[in-house]
Amino acid sequence: MTRLNKRMAELGLSSRREADAWIAQGWVRVNGRPAVMGQTVTEDDRIDILPAAGKVKERQVTILLHKPIGFVSGQPEDGHQSADTLITAANRWTDDPDPRRFESAHARNLAPVGRLDIDSTGLLILTQDGRVARAIIGEETEVEKEYLVRVQFIADGARVSENVRAVFPADRLARLRHGLSLDGKPLKPARVDWQNPEQLRFILVEGKKRQIRRMCEQVGLAVVGLKRVRIGSILLGRLPVGRWRYLPPDETRP
Repeated sequence: MTRLNKRMAELGLSSRREADAWIAQGWVRVNGRPAVMGQTVTEDDRIDILPAAGKVKERQVTILLHKPIGFVSGQPEDGHQSADTLITAANRWTDDPDPRRFESAHARNLAPVGRLDIDSTGLLILTQDGRVARAIIGEETEVEKEYLVRVQFIADGARVSENVRAVFPADRLARLRHGLSLDGKPLKPARVDWQNPEQLRFILVEGKKRQIRRMCEQVGLAVVGLKRVRIGSILLGRLPVGRWRYLPPDETRP
Protein backbone atom coordinates (compact mmCIF):
# COMPACT_ATOMS: atom_id res chain seq x y z
CA MET A 1 0.00 0.00 0.00
CA THR A 2 1.19 3.52 -0.85
CA ARG A 3 -0.09 6.88 0.32
CA LEU A 4 -2.30 8.44 -2.32
CA ASN A 5 -0.29 11.64 -2.63
CA LYS A 6 2.92 9.66 -3.20
CA ARG A 7 1.21 7.44 -5.78
CA MET A 8 -0.09 10.48 -7.65
CA ALA A 9 3.44 11.90 -7.74
CA GLU A 10 4.82 8.57 -8.99
CA LEU A 11 2.27 8.59 -11.81
CA GLY A 12 3.22 12.14 -12.77
CA LEU A 13 -0.24 13.48 -11.97
CA SER A 14 0.97 16.09 -9.49
CA SER A 15 3.47 16.79 -6.76
CA ARG A 16 2.66 15.48 -3.28
CA ARG A 17 1.80 18.98 -2.13
CA GLU A 18 -0.54 19.48 -5.08
CA ALA A 19 -2.10 16.08 -4.47
CA ASP A 20 -2.95 17.01 -0.88
CA ALA A 21 -4.47 20.31 -2.03
CA TRP A 22 -6.57 18.58 -4.69
CA ILE A 23 -7.73 15.91 -2.24
CA ALA A 24 -8.77 18.62 0.21
CA GLN A 25 -10.72 20.35 -2.58
CA GLY A 26 -12.52 17.11 -3.44
CA TRP A 27 -10.96 16.91 -6.92
CA VAL A 28 -9.56 13.37 -6.59
CA ARG A 29 -11.49 10.10 -6.95
CA VAL A 30 -10.25 6.61 -6.12
CA ASN A 31 -12.26 3.88 -7.77
CA GLY A 32 -15.02 6.40 -8.28
CA ARG A 33 -15.21 7.52 -4.64
CA PRO A 34 -13.98 10.86 -3.22
CA ALA A 35 -10.47 10.52 -1.83
CA VAL A 36 -9.59 11.44 1.75
CA MET A 37 -6.39 12.86 3.24
CA GLY A 38 -3.89 10.19 4.21
CA GLN A 39 -5.60 7.51 2.13
CA THR A 40 -3.52 4.58 0.90
CA VAL A 41 -3.89 2.85 -2.46
CA THR A 42 -2.56 -0.10 -4.42
CA GLU A 43 -1.26 -0.16 -7.98
CA ASP A 44 -4.61 -1.62 -9.08
CA ASP A 45 -6.69 1.27 -7.74
CA ARG A 46 -8.00 3.73 -10.33
CA ILE A 47 -7.21 7.37 -9.64
CA ASP A 48 -9.20 10.06 -11.45
CA ILE A 49 -8.66 13.81 -11.32
CA LEU A 50 -11.61 16.14 -11.81
CA PRO A 51 -11.37 18.84 -14.53
CA ALA A 52 -11.20 21.62 -11.92
CA ALA A 53 -7.69 20.48 -10.95
CA GLY A 54 -6.63 20.57 -14.60
CA LYS A 55 -7.74 24.17 -14.90
CA VAL A 56 -5.58 25.09 -11.92
CA LYS A 57 -2.63 23.25 -13.48
CA GLU A 58 -3.02 25.18 -16.74
CA ARG A 59 -2.57 28.46 -14.86
CA GLN A 60 0.62 27.38 -13.12
CA VAL A 61 3.86 28.98 -14.27
CA THR A 62 7.54 28.13 -14.34
CA ILE A 63 10.01 31.00 -14.22
CA LEU A 64 13.71 31.24 -15.06
CA LEU A 65 15.68 33.72 -12.96
CA HIS A 66 19.29 34.87 -13.22
CA LYS A 67 19.89 34.84 -9.48
CA PRO A 68 22.29 37.48 -8.18
CA ILE A 69 24.78 36.86 -5.39
CA GLY A 70 23.32 37.69 -1.97
CA PHE A 71 19.90 36.11 -2.44
CA VAL A 72 18.90 32.71 -1.05
CA SER A 73 17.07 30.24 -3.25
CA GLY A 74 14.44 29.24 -0.70
CA GLN A 75 13.02 30.83 2.42
CA PRO A 76 14.64 34.06 3.73
CA GLU A 77 17.42 33.39 6.22
CA ASP A 78 20.04 35.32 8.19
CA GLY A 79 18.66 38.63 6.95
CA HIS A 80 18.99 37.68 3.28
CA GLN A 81 16.04 37.94 0.90
CA SER A 82 14.59 35.04 -1.01
CA ALA A 83 15.18 35.02 -4.77
CA ASP A 84 11.43 34.90 -5.41
CA THR A 85 11.16 38.51 -4.21
CA LEU A 86 12.72 39.44 -7.56
CA ILE A 87 9.72 38.10 -9.47
CA THR A 88 8.00 41.42 -10.13
CA ALA A 89 6.71 43.12 -13.25
CA ALA A 90 9.61 45.59 -13.11
CA ASN A 91 12.24 42.81 -13.09
CA ARG A 92 10.84 40.86 -16.03
CA TRP A 93 13.34 40.63 -18.90
CA THR A 94 12.30 43.05 -21.63
CA ASP A 95 13.26 40.47 -24.29
CA ASP A 96 11.09 37.71 -22.83
CA PRO A 97 9.38 36.19 -25.91
CA ASP A 98 6.52 34.70 -23.90
CA PRO A 99 3.25 36.56 -24.57
CA ARG A 100 1.81 36.07 -21.09
CA ARG A 101 0.97 39.14 -19.08
CA PHE A 102 2.43 39.14 -15.59
CA GLU A 103 -0.08 38.58 -12.79
CA SER A 104 0.61 38.82 -9.06
CA ALA A 105 -0.55 35.19 -8.72
CA HIS A 106 2.47 34.13 -10.80
CA ALA A 107 4.80 35.22 -7.99
CA ARG A 108 3.05 33.15 -5.30
CA ASN A 109 3.89 29.60 -4.19
CA LEU A 110 7.03 29.42 -6.31
CA ALA A 111 9.37 26.60 -5.30
CA PRO A 112 13.07 26.57 -6.26
CA VAL A 113 14.12 23.59 -8.37
CA GLY A 114 17.74 22.84 -7.61
CA ARG A 115 19.10 25.46 -5.24
CA LEU A 116 21.96 27.89 -5.71
CA ASP A 117 24.11 28.99 -2.76
CA ILE A 118 23.81 32.56 -1.54
CA ASP A 119 27.30 33.31 -2.91
CA SER A 120 26.55 31.76 -6.33
CA THR A 121 24.81 33.21 -9.34
CA GLY A 122 23.16 31.96 -12.52
CA LEU A 123 20.15 29.96 -13.62
CA LEU A 124 17.51 29.31 -10.97
CA ILE A 125 14.22 27.64 -11.89
CA LEU A 126 11.18 28.58 -9.82
CA THR A 127 7.93 26.74 -10.41
CA GLN A 128 4.35 26.30 -9.26
CA ASP A 129 4.20 22.96 -11.08
CA GLY A 130 5.34 19.95 -9.10
CA ARG A 131 5.85 17.93 -12.26
CA VAL A 132 8.64 20.29 -13.34
CA ALA A 133 10.37 19.92 -9.99
CA ARG A 134 10.08 16.16 -10.08
CA ALA A 135 11.52 15.99 -13.61
CA ILE A 136 14.62 17.89 -12.50
CA ILE A 137 15.33 16.82 -8.91
CA GLY A 138 13.30 13.65 -8.51
CA GLU A 139 15.01 10.69 -6.88
CA GLU A 140 15.45 8.83 -10.18
CA THR A 141 16.44 11.74 -12.42
CA GLU A 142 19.96 12.50 -13.67
CA VAL A 143 19.42 15.84 -15.37
CA GLU A 144 22.71 17.60 -16.15
CA LYS A 145 23.55 20.86 -14.40
CA GLU A 146 26.33 22.92 -15.93
CA TYR A 147 28.45 25.46 -14.05
CA LEU A 148 31.32 27.86 -14.79
CA VAL A 149 33.64 27.93 -11.79
CA ARG A 150 36.47 30.42 -11.28
CA VAL A 151 39.16 28.95 -9.05
CA GLN A 152 42.48 29.60 -7.34
CA PHE A 153 45.02 26.91 -6.44
CA ILE A 154 46.41 26.68 -2.92
CA ALA A 155 49.66 24.75 -2.49
CA ASP A 156 52.33 24.93 0.24
CA GLY A 157 50.59 27.96 1.73
CA ALA A 158 50.75 29.93 -1.52
CA ARG A 159 47.70 30.93 -3.56
CA VAL A 160 47.86 30.96 -7.35
CA SER A 161 45.18 33.15 -8.94
CA GLU A 162 46.47 33.47 -12.52
CA ASN A 163 47.00 30.72 -15.08
CA VAL A 164 45.83 28.14 -12.56
CA ARG A 165 45.56 25.53 -15.30
CA ALA A 166 49.33 25.56 -15.79
CA VAL A 167 50.10 24.58 -12.17
CA PHE A 168 47.13 22.41 -11.25
CA PRO A 169 48.16 18.71 -11.25
CA ALA A 170 46.49 16.49 -13.85
CA ASP A 171 45.85 13.73 -11.29
CA ARG A 172 43.78 16.15 -9.19
CA LEU A 173 41.70 17.11 -12.21
CA ALA A 174 41.08 13.39 -12.72
CA ARG A 175 39.89 13.10 -9.11
CA LEU A 176 37.40 15.92 -9.69
CA ARG A 177 35.98 13.91 -12.56
CA HIS A 178 35.68 10.72 -10.54
CA GLY A 179 37.02 9.49 -7.23
CA LEU A 180 35.80 11.95 -4.60
CA SER A 181 33.29 11.33 -1.83
CA LEU A 182 31.06 13.64 0.20
CA ASP A 183 29.33 12.78 3.46
CA GLY A 184 30.79 9.30 3.31
CA LYS A 185 29.31 8.48 -0.10
CA PRO A 186 31.15 8.34 -3.45
CA LEU A 187 30.12 10.96 -5.98
CA LYS A 188 28.85 10.08 -9.42
CA PRO A 189 31.24 10.76 -12.32
CA ALA A 190 31.35 14.42 -13.39
CA ARG A 191 32.58 16.14 -16.52
CA VAL A 192 35.20 18.71 -15.54
CA ASP A 193 37.37 20.60 -18.03
CA TRP A 194 39.20 23.89 -18.25
CA GLN A 195 37.15 26.67 -19.83
CA ASN A 196 40.08 29.09 -19.63
CA PRO A 197 43.27 29.31 -17.49
CA GLU A 198 41.35 30.35 -14.35
CA GLN A 199 37.92 28.78 -14.91
CA LEU A 200 36.59 25.22 -14.89
CA ARG A 201 33.39 23.92 -16.47
CA PHE A 202 31.55 21.37 -14.31
CA ILE A 203 28.69 19.19 -15.55
CA LEU A 204 27.01 17.24 -12.74
CA VAL A 205 24.08 14.83 -12.58
CA GLU A 206 23.57 15.23 -8.84
CA GLY A 207 23.25 18.18 -6.52
CA LYS A 208 24.58 17.75 -3.02
CA LYS A 209 24.82 20.77 -0.72
CA ARG A 210 27.67 23.06 -1.84
CA GLN A 211 28.96 20.13 -3.89
CA ILE A 212 31.32 21.93 -6.25
CA ARG A 213 32.90 24.04 -3.53
CA ARG A 214 33.46 20.98 -1.36
CA MET A 215 34.86 18.97 -4.28
CA CYS A 216 37.32 21.74 -5.06
CA GLU A 217 38.46 22.00 -1.44
CA GLN A 218 39.46 18.32 -1.51
CA VAL A 219 41.92 18.93 -4.36
CA GLY A 220 43.38 22.24 -3.17
CA LEU A 221 41.19 24.62 -5.16
CA ALA A 222 39.35 27.64 -3.76
CA VAL A 223 36.20 28.70 -5.58
CA VAL A 224 36.06 32.46 -6.10
CA GLY A 225 33.11 32.52 -8.49
CA LEU A 226 30.37 30.05 -9.43
CA LYS A 227 27.70 30.49 -12.08
CA ARG A 228 25.12 27.94 -13.24
CA VAL A 229 24.48 28.25 -16.96
CA ARG A 230 22.33 25.22 -17.82
CA ILE A 231 19.86 22.74 -16.34
CA GLY A 232 19.09 19.94 -18.77
CA SER A 233 18.30 21.64 -22.07
CA ILE A 234 17.32 24.94 -20.41
CA LEU A 235 19.98 27.61 -20.89
CA LEU A 236 20.65 30.79 -18.94
CA GLY A 237 21.52 32.40 -22.26
CA ARG A 238 21.37 36.20 -22.42
CA LEU A 239 19.12 36.59 -19.37
CA PRO A 240 20.61 39.51 -17.37
CA VAL A 241 21.46 39.27 -13.68
CA GLY A 242 18.39 39.94 -11.52
CA ARG A 243 15.94 39.49 -14.43
CA TRP A 244 13.49 36.68 -15.09
CA ARG A 245 11.42 35.20 -17.89
CA TYR A 246 8.70 32.60 -18.27
CA LEU A 247 9.46 29.05 -19.37
CA PRO A 248 6.86 28.62 -22.14
CA PRO A 249 5.07 25.30 -22.74
CA ASP A 250 6.77 24.83 -26.10
CA GLU A 251 10.31 25.25 -24.77
CA THR A 252 12.09 22.00 -24.13
CA ARG A 253 12.14 21.07 -20.47
CA PRO A 254 14.67 18.85 -18.68
